[in-house]
Amino acid sequence: MTTKRTFLAGVFAIATSALVALPAIAQQATQALASESVIEGIKERGVIKIGLSLFVPWSMRAKNGDLIGFELDVGRKLAEDMGVEVEFVETAWDGIIPALVSGKFDVIISGMSWTAQRNLTVNFSDPYAYSGLKILANRAMVEGKSVADLNDGAITFAARRGATPATVIGQIFPNAALLQFDEDGAATQEVLNGNAHATMAAEPTPSLEARKHPETLVVMDSPLYAQSGEGFVFRKGDPDAENYFNNWIAQQWRSGWLQERHDYWFTTEDWADQVQ
Repeated sequence: MTTKRTFLAGVFAIATSALVALPAIAQQATQALASESVIEGIKERGVIKIGLSLFVPWSMRAKNGDLIGFELDVGRKLAEDMGVEVEFVETAWDGIIPALVSGKFDVIISGMSWTAQRNLTVNFSDPYAYSGLKILANRAMVEGKSVADLNDGAITFAARRGATPATVIGQIFPNAALLQFDEDGAATQEVLNGNAHATMAAEPTPSLEARKHPETLVVMDSPLYAQSGEGFVFRKGDPDAENYFNNWIAQQWRSGWLQERHDYWFTTEDWADQVQ
């Protein structure tokens, strides 16, 4: 009986010790995760590196060569609130996720919307902006045609390689030909030149282009395609970064700052004289 009691006492002591140790182990695991977060790397370096690709008016070159646009305002505000400097790393769109994963920058802030395929490789924050796609067409080439008429083998679309419009065009207009280019402006130029009937882009780009070239370009009457929210994009396995970015975005929505900056770049042309 004494031996049995001694054994049970030993088991109880071991179990009690394990229960006491569990919070300490959990705390150590939490601290390890936090220390590996990109947030800690940014704080230690004193610089946040932001990957982006040029899209008007998300991000673009001003006449003096500076980067300006909605994403630049967001990135600079984020850096200011973190108490660090900011470095923008201009990257081709079709290589921007691999560049993030390989560590060339800390986060993508470039109007990237969530997709199931992208989310297999990277994580997304809550949306800091919302947008949708419209069709920008050559006025003469689509005269008398409806949107439904564009799903035809005689129709040619142009789009930026690897970007959402190229995917959406392929889904909605599978019978049309699709020309793909590395630069966003090249797709619009093909429509202007009459080499493609139409392209697709996120507003306000189609409306801006149609106002610049009213004799040649027209925004077709259609719903917004691929309506989505754009999030910060960061490497997987980083709950600390997810927490920080989501809280920062929520605060900027509550304060009205994100809405004010979005309205400036997307609903006005007050900035147009700064660019070519």
